[in-house]
Amino acid sequence: MTQSIPFGKLAMPLALTAITVAVSMHAQAVTFDDMLNDHLTTDQVVTNGMGLHGQRYSPLATLNTDNVHQLRPVWAFSFGGEKQRGQESQPLVKDGVMYVTGSYSRLWAVDAHTGEEIWQYEARLPDGIMPCCDVVNRGAAIYGDKIYFGTLDARLVALDRETGNVQWIKRVADYAAGHAISAAPIVIDGKLITGVAGGEFGVVGTIYAFDAETGDELWTRPVIEGHMGYVYENGEPVENGITGGEAGLTWPGDMWQQGGGAPWLGGFYDADTHSLLIGTGNPGPWNSHLRPGDNLYTSSRLAIDPDDGTIKWHFQATPNDGWDYDGVNEVISFDYEENGSLVKAAATADRNGFFYVLNRESGEFIRGFPFADKITWAEGLDESGRPIYNPAGRPGNPADSEGERGETVEAYPAFLGAKNWNPMAYSQDTGLFYIPSNEWMMDIWNEPVSYRKGAAYLGAGFTIRPTNDDYIGVLRAVDPRTGEEVWRHENRAPLWGGVMTTAGNLVFTGTPEGYLKAFDAATGEELWKFNTGSGVVGTPITWEMEGEQYVSVVSGWGGAVPLWGGEVAEVIKNFNQGGMLWTFKLPGEYAAQ
Repeated sequence: MTQSIPFGKLAMPLALTAITVAVSMHAQAVTFDDMLNDHLTTDQVVTNGMGLHGQRYSPLATLNTDNVHQLRPVWAFSFGGEKQRGQESQPLVKDGVMYVTGSYSRLWAVDAHTGEEIWQYEARLPDGIMPCCDVVNRGAAIYGDKIYFGTLDARLVALDRETGNVQWIKRVADYAAGHAISAAPIVIDGKLITGVAGGEFGVVGTIYAFDAETGDELWTRPVIEGHMGYVYENGEPVENGITGGEAGLTWPGDMWQQGGGAPWLGGFYDADTHSLLIGTGNPGPWNSHLRPGDNLYTSSRLAIDPDDGTIKWHFQATPNDGWDYDGVNEVISFDYEENGSLVKAAATADRNGFFYVLNRESGEFIRGFPFADKITWAEGLDESGRPIYNPAGRPGNPADSEGERGETVEAYPAFLGAKNWNPMAYSQDTGLFYIPSNEWMMDIWNEPVSYRKGAAYLGAGFTIRPTNDDYIGVLRAVDPRTGEEVWRHENRAPLWGGVMTTAGNLVFTGTPEGYLKAFDAATGEELWKFNTGSGVVGTPITWEMEGEQYVSVVSGWGGAVPLWGGEVAEVIKNFNQGGMLWTFKLPGEYAAQ
């Protein structure tokens, strides 16, 4: 049977404006209870992560291993124009309308039935923005009658969901210093919370909270020791304690003043402990010999009180990070039983190649194990989860060399990580995490460097190479209780898109080759694929509309890999850019199969 695919009309650039069409949206306000229950509902997706805890698990089972081969495209919406590059967004769906962000800080509302554009907003970006890793945007947040997203010049924008009209715009940080926002913000009980990027420019990583209705600043929390946090009363800052208690505890001299640690990926919410669980990025500069010490709270996971920004607990995956193993990767809440007791756990797969299971009430280390095939910078983890360093695995100190470079070392994994930003998923049915990962290594060396505002603050050089001849990407199913890799699917090019799993025993993810794929969640058997015409580095969602199950994903090759991939670039050099929102459904007549 041949099906027509109606394409959304091409979106024309608009500067800080919106365009509407005659579509009745009947938008209903999104409440915090709606967000708390998003992981249980089937007719909407109103949070990044398909639930505030970020499990990316859908209870829908209409689409399953028996009928997924009948999944078919029903419409596709083009982002249009010349502004392509990487498309890393996760769509949202509410009241028959889909909201999706695109590269260069753009946002669309699209009719979820037909794929026709309802309105478009495009930020007017200044010259001189400095995003390190492509002009991506990873999604929006919905609350009340508004939709929110961040821009590459480090602003937050609030729009009317029905019309796209601007409600308020808030400058969060200084883009000229290297700040940017690419992550989806999160709303926790009326507070709009975001982190900022910029770790490669020596910024001080900071988390910000605003009143979602008015845009008024509520609190700020720098994540580097020695910097003051604030709460705002009547628009005035009130000191709320120095992060870490004082300066210089784990930093030498004044290195903490440009310490990095950017929380650039945003976070998720654990309702059980009323905590924002968020990761922090690499310390600045990369040359770790300039900053002996643990360099808190870089390359860490933090539990933050969303009411005032207080740090409840921290877990540092890579103290004195010398490899750019950002600790920003998502922290996912989940429960399991052990010895007859319920464990309130949180899991995270780090760029450094280790998978960590933590107690989300205290941050205490429960267990950790490697999920990457090869790790050379550390020999393992001690009983507290601290890495046991390989002395030969750290790039050399330039001060010990007669030249300007320190000794070069081979390090596994590469700085792009055994897993990067692309989110994993957790199945409540199988008890497994599904991790989009990569096997690559780097030659890395250190160089002298000094801080200058708005300039790269690395003090290191590198080249990246594939570990294997025939594959780089590996989709892994991992048991967090044992560390066992239950199954794996290898992919020639790196995996850079997110993962979703469903009660239909399915796992979905995309590939740079352009495919959206579905796998059997229990066995890893590939069951279905569709080529979208460009690399898939976004994250799929699923929902139900009028009795039929739908799947959507954004397609558009880009992100950090083409920019920083070294020899890996040879694998992906012929991949086409794009910008398309694809929507598929299982027709009702196949639902019973």
